[in-house]
Amino acid sequence: MHRRSALLAALAGLLLVLTGCTSFTETMATRATAAHRSEAAGAAEKPATSIRWTDCNDQLRPLIAGQPGADRNLSFECGRTEVPISYDEPQGATLPLFLIRVRIAGQTDKIGSLVVNPGGPGGSGADAAIGLALTMPEDVLRRFDLVGFDPRGVGSSTPIECIPAELKDRLVAAEPRPTTDEQLDAAFALADEMGKDCADKYGDALGSFDTVDTARDMDRIREALGEEKLTYLGYSYGTTLGSTYAELFPDHVRALVLDGAVDPDADPVSDAEAGAAGFEAGFDAFAQNCVGLIAGCPLGANPRQFVYDLLNQAATTPIVTSAPGPKRLATPGVVMTAIQAALYDQKSWPQLAQALVTAQQGDAKGVLSLADDYSGRLQNGTYTNLLDANIAINCADQSTDEKVTEDRIRQLAQEWGQKYPLFGAGSAVGLYTCTAWKAARTPLPKRDADGAPPILVVGNSGDPVTPLPGAVDMARDLESGVLLTWQGQGHTSYPKTPCVTTAVDSYLIDLTAPQDGLTCPTSG
Repeated sequence: MHRRSALLAALAGLLLVLTGCTSFTETMATRATAAHRSEAAGAAEKPATSIRWTDCNDQLRPLIAGQPGADRNLSFECGRTEVPISYDEPQGATLPLFLIRVRIAGQTDKIGSLVVNPGGPGGSGADAAIGLALTMPEDVLRRFDLVGFDPRGVGSSTPIECIPAELKDRLVAAEPRPTTDEQLDAAFALADEMGKDCADKYGDALGSFDTVDTARDMDRIREALGEEKLTYLGYSYGTTLGSTYAELFPDHVRALVLDGAVDPDADPVSDAEAGAAGFEAGFDAFAQNCVGLIAGCPLGANPRQFVYDLLNQAATTPIVTSAPGPKRLATPGVVMTAIQAALYDQKSWPQLAQALVTAQQGDAKGVLSLADDYSGRLQNGTYTNLLDANIAINCADQSTDEKVTEDRIRQLAQEWGQKYPLFGAGSAVGLYTCTAWKAARTPLPKRDADGAPPILVVGNSGDPVTPLPGAVDMARDLESGVLLTWQGQGHTSYPKTPCVTTAVDSYLIDLTAPQDGLTCPTSG
C-alpha cells in the first residue's frame, strides 16, 4: 500500500468547493464487468467527456509553501470529467473523476501530457501530480503538462467509504504477528466485520472499483486531454494499472514507465510471501545502516532485538503519547505499522530510529505519527479513504478462484511467522481480507501488451514493497518490455539517482529506451 501525504485531505475539501462532490451511493447504480481487448477498444471509440478545468492556484499554493521545490514557477488547474460506471453501458450512468494539471512556466517544444499514478491502490493521482511537480527534473516539466487523476473510488473521485474510523483504529492496533488460535480468530473477525460493513453499504456496486475499468477510464482521460497516445508514469500498483492499459489499448501507448513493478505472475500466496520477505530484508538493511552510523545506532548493536523488546513492552503496557489531544496508546500493531511505513523510503530511516527510541522511553508520539501517515489517519481522528479503496480495488482484481481458505492461512501464519519473524504472520493473515470480501470480481488480464512500443520497467534491488523479481517478470511478460534496475534501497527508483533519472528522462522525452538489463549503481 502506497504512503500518501496530507495534501489529499486538503484536496478532498477543495473538490467540494470547486466542483461539488458526489458520494458513491448517489452515483453507483451498476457495475462494470470484464471485457476483452476488442470490447475495451470499442468503448474507447465513444466520445470522452471533456475536462472542465478551473484555476486553483490560490487554493493549492498555500498547501505546498515551504516545501522543497515550491519556488518553481508552477501553475495549477483542477479538473473534473465523467466516465461510465459500466463500460457495458458506455452511454449510461456516469461517475465524476477529479484531476490536477500542473504546468511550469517557460515550456518549450511541448510534447503533451504526462499522466501519473502513485500506486496503492488507493493513492491519489492528484496528490502525486503536485508532489512530482516539486521534485521531477525541470527538463521533463518543460516538455509535458503533469496530469494526475484520482481513480474511481479514490480520494476525490467518488470515494468509497465503508470502514468506520473506529474499525480502522482497531485494525492498525491489532496484533501484527498473529499465530495463536485466539490471535488468528480475532484477525479473521476484524476482516469479516470489514467485509460485512462494506457489503451492507454498497451491495453489488462494491465490485465496480476494478483496475480494468480504471484503465478504460484512463483512456477516456487520454482522449479528453487531446492526446493521440498516452505518456504515463506509474509507481507500484500504478504499474499494474499501466500494464493493464497497455494490454487493453496497445495502439494508444506512446511511452509507459512502470516503476516498482507489482509481479504480474504471482498468485496471492506467493505475492504475500514475497512481500513478507521484502519487508524483512528492508528491515535488515535499515538495521545494518543504523549500526554502521559513525555517531552510533540509537537502537544499539542489535536493532532487531530492540524491536522485539519494544513489541513485548507495548503488548504488556501500550505506550502513551505526549502529543496534545486525546491520549492515544501505541500497541504492537502501531509500532509495526510505523516500521512498515518508514521502510518505504530510506530518507525516513532516521525518523524511524528516533521514534522507536522515544517509544521505548515511554512516548509513542513518533510511532503514532508514522503509523497515521501510512494508514491515512488525520489529526482530527478521521481517515482518508485510502484503506477502503485499497481493499476494494485489490479484492475486485482478485479472482474468486484465488481465495485462500482459513485453514491454509492458519498454516501459513505458523510457517511464515518462523521464516519471517517480523512480517510473516501478518502477511499470511492479510490473505484473508479478500476471502472475506463480498463483492463481484473482475480479474486482471494476462498482460503481454502485444503491439505496444517499448515499455520501460524499473526495478529496485532493495525494494521492500515490490521486490525486484516482480520487475523482472513484468519486463519479461511484456512483449516490448525493457528492464532497468537500480541497486538502491526503498520503494521505487525515479528520480532518485542520476543514472535512473537520465535513462527515464531520455525515454519520456525522446522515446529512447535504455539497453534492456541496464543496471544503475546505488548512488550513480
